[in-house]
Amino acid sequence: MGEEFLGPYKLLSPLGSGGFGAVHLALDGEGRTVAVKVLHPHVAADASALARLAREVETMRRVHGHHVAEVLDASLDGDQPYLVTRYVQGRALSAVVADGPLHGDDLVRFAHGLAEALVAVHRAGVVHRDLKPANVIVADGEPYVIDFGIAYALDTAAVTTSGAVVGTPGYLAPEVLEGREAGPAADVFAWAATLAFAASGRHPYGLGPVAGVAYRVVHGDPDLDDVPTWLVPLLRECLRAEPSARPSAAQLLNRLAGTARQRVLTGAPEPAAEPMPVESAGHREAETREWRPGLTPERKPGPDDARLRRREVVRRRWVVGTGLVVGLLAATGREHVPELSLLLLVAYGTGVLVDAGFGLVAKARPRVVVDLVCIAGSVVLWAGLSTLFSTFTLLLAVGALLFALGLLALAG
Repeated sequence: MGEEFLGPYKLLSPLGSGGFGAVHLALDGEGRTVAVKVLHPHVAADASALARLAREVETMRRVHGHHVAEVLDASLDGDQPYLVTRYVQGRALSAVVADGPLHGDDLVRFAHGLAEALVAVHRAGVVHRDLKPANVIVADGEPYVIDFGIAYALDTAAVTTSGAVVGTPGYLAPEVLEGREAGPAADVFAWAATLAFAASGRHPYGLGPVAGVAYRVVHGDPDLDDVPTWLVPLLRECLRAEPSARPSAAQLLNRLAGTARQRVLTGAPEPAAEPMPVESAGHREAETREWRPGLTPERKPGPDDARLRRREVVRRRWVVGTGLVVGLLAATGREHVPELSLLLLVAYGTGVLVDAGFGLVAKARPRVVVDLVCIAGSVVLWAGLSTLFSTFTLLLAVGALLFALGLLALAG
């Protein structure tokens, strides 16, 4: 295969893909490694979004700091618009925490570095707006913030659709979810949510349908149970619903410095904790997704979904199979033991009706339909077969059916 170039940059290998584009490791003209983010086609097709991004890029280039991946270059006029940033070799915070939450000095170091990154971003007049574990790279224990300003620049109608919000609901501030302007205070909220995840291994507003997570952010309280006690008061301040009640990024640094001094003076560093399982549903990482009030997007199926589907298939087999057996047995005994024949039908019908009731409460319409069809089918078998076939023939049919069901049970 030949070498692949994008402008003056030689693309080496893909690094990942996000809500706005695919990232590649690349070499610039002087042989230095950089990260090239190629915008997705649906983003590149939005002329107004690209125009706004072009204006924001000049501001983003003014962001400099040890803990940020600076924007080095941009080309937004060609068929494949792209941004170039400093490449940081490390792992996303979400992957690091999968091995266990941060504790003690590691957590203090991380909190300081992340706050310093926000100070650098806000000093240049930029709002990150999509700060989250996936947008924080950890290298040698130091955090590095990537993708600052991109979500803010590309928040236009064609990219997000009318009334939509781009970002990760569990890390977006309430004012952003409510459609208000995202200022530096929104990044402070995201800083606290990200730090809570780093310290506990759990998303502070949980996982699940986007609308449900967004509701908890706006109306609920964060889960900070496993966050070190010295950090909890500061995080609660940063996670306040009212933006003006949150401290600034610069104030965060001062507060963290004071907290660190207090811990040293008291000689009571946070004890090392045992590694705890990270809330991930198969290491499910928080994603940049679209959210609108009342919209619950499709959720990627996971292991629990497969188990539920399998359980439903088995349940249907038992309902249908039992209905066939009961219908045949009832038809067999209709002439000789009519009371027992009716009792079989009533017992089966009652049990299946109860199951249908549970399905009705759970709003599982297919389950209710299958149950009612099985009841009707058993009655039809009882009424029809007894007039068409002899008792001996029906007994043979029951035996064959039970044998077939046994084979199915063994195979399943």
